[in-house]
Amino acid sequence: MMGPKRHFFPLLLLFSISAFFLLFLHSYFSTSNPNSNPNFINSLKNPKPKSPNFTFIIKVLAFNRLDSLSRCLRSLAAADYLSDPVHLHIHIDHFASTNNDSLQLDRNLGSSHRILEFVDDFEWRFGEKLVHYRTGNAGLQAQWLEAWWPSSDNEFAFVVEDDLEVSPLYYRFLRSLIVNFYYNASNYSPYIFGASLQRPRFVPGKHGNKIQLDNNARLFLYQLVGTWGQLLFPKPWKEFRLWYDIHKAKGIKPFLEGMVTTGWYKKMGERIWTPWFIKFIHSHGYFNIYTNFLHERALSVSHRDAGVNYGKTAGPDSHLLDESSLDFNFLEMQPLSNLKWYDFCFKEVLPGRVVTSNAELGSVLYGVQNQKSIILVSLFGVSEPVTRNLLCHFERLNIWNYIFMGPESDFLLDLSRRGHPVINADKFLNSVRAYKSMTFQDSNAELIKEILMKAYVIKKCLEYRYNSWMVDGNMLFTSSDLFLETIDPTVDFYVGKGLELMHVRSSSSAEKFWTGALMSKVAEMVDSLTRKASISRDGRNFVYVAANLLEQKGVRIKRVDETSLGLNIDTNNVSRSSLGGGKKMAFWSSEIVLDLIQKRLQELGMWFVDSDFSCIAVVCHKL
Repeated sequence: MMGPKRHFFPLLLLFSISAFFLLFLHSYFSTSNPNSNPNFINSLKNPKPKSPNFTFIIKVLAFNRLDSLSRCLRSLAAADYLSDPVHLHIHIDHFASTNNDSLQLDRNLGSSHRILEFVDDFEWRFGEKLVHYRTGNAGLQAQWLEAWWPSSDNEFAFVVEDDLEVSPLYYRFLRSLIVNFYYNASNYSPYIFGASLQRPRFVPGKHGNKIQLDNNARLFLYQLVGTWGQLLFPKPWKEFRLWYDIHKAKGIKPFLEGMVTTGWYKKMGERIWTPWFIKFIHSHGYFNIYTNFLHERALSVSHRDAGVNYGKTAGPDSHLLDESSLDFNFLEMQPLSNLKWYDFCFKEVLPGRVVTSNAELGSVLYGVQNQKSIILVSLFGVSEPVTRNLLCHFERLNIWNYIFMGPESDFLLDLSRRGHPVINADKFLNSVRAYKSMTFQDSNAELIKEILMKAYVIKKCLEYRYNSWMVDGNMLFTSSDLFLETIDPTVDFYVGKGLELMHVRSSSSAEKFWTGALMSKVAEMVDSLTRKASISRDGRNFVYVAANLLEQKGVRIKRVDETSLGLNIDTNNVSRSSLGGGKKMAFWSSEIVLDLIQKRLQELGMWFVDSDFSCIAVVCHKL
């Protein structure tokens, strides 16, 4: 009996130890371990992908400020780089000629040699250290522009001037930002050129809005480049450098009316570089990521020491965010779709408003309407430069209650990503059952599509009780008065006699005729037009069809004589005086060539785009 018990005891002991161990594991993962939840188990099965490999280079731009450079480099060396390789490139500009003043020459030489000695002795433990000491004075513009040419699309530059000081947390933040907004496809946009770590405090557009942000918005997008700790993405920077080369070689200046920075450039010339980059950003519609850490905190601080930008030292612009002042999760990155976008006036931009179906139309109309009025702009048969010029006019006139409609194209999508609401006519009509059942000749397709598109959009405006103006992209307005004038309340429909211009007043009678009899008749007329071999746009446009159908139904309409309302620039030489006598607009046919349109509008002082087909000015209006 003693033998069997003796053999059984070790087994019992082993069982007890195993049970205790399993109980301990269960207790640990259910109480002590903060990851004790289903997501933790799933993360074991589906671990997060490793962060992509990329090259991070710090570009320090220095000149003759040893104390500033010492403070900057020491702050960079004190940062947490998470065991990542990070390279340090120090670019030291040479002093300028002193006109044989031997005393000043000796001072400059001594200053340069002390800086070089300090940099040579400075220890950088995180990657390679490279020192570029120039043989001549390049200036701040060349220091920036020549500091970096990306060797790949996976190389990033963090540019700091020597009077900056960075937070020990700065790299952890930038690394997280790169992973989330450059390598995460759901958050990536090719129109984001980088990220600034400085505190947002400057609006360059004259008479722009004050920077006012939601306290919960840690990140936002802003067109302005930052010079106090700017992360640059490789592709946009290469694009800018090539753009700069072309414009500089052709003698094109980076003038952008309405911007404070243009005044800086006219005063300082090529000593500064930011007006060049700002002009590039404006023409391409790019944006920069900024932080909003409240209480004047930032991950990089400029001490604004005396130099090119400051005649005398102004002191730190912000408070440096570090572990001791950290009261939130600074690594939390909101999805790109949740971030707000702002232009040079600090006016909110709403990108991505593309209507592709009747169901999507209502919310966009609601968002753009102003005093229950909407301007519907047809881009059928309108060139890109002409449309860009029209946008410049809308900006000058402070007109924002418009929506563009036209056939599907890259240009239409580009308008939407720049913040202009658009209707994709192809996709919209493909969602309309009546249209899908139609068959017609290819030569008539675009015109028929245009007529139906406009009819359906006005129908939706009437359903929402919005007044609507239907205008053609081949016309410009001298003021916003036309859209603000009081319309005769006894007349629901105003149409141009031969002009693609129509006003529909929101009323129960207008809705009754339009949504009932007119829509079915439009389809019938379009169906009859499809039987023709070819349809001439002359006399067969949307306004022609709608006006004739309304009159057939006995609806009262008022026809407006375009010769009294506006100026036709097709055939005659014009001048600024041609727009006198109460003329409210200039217009032309879609057949006129672009060069002639540009010439005529320049004579009228109404051509406001440059060689990039970008507005020559930024016009800010107070909200």
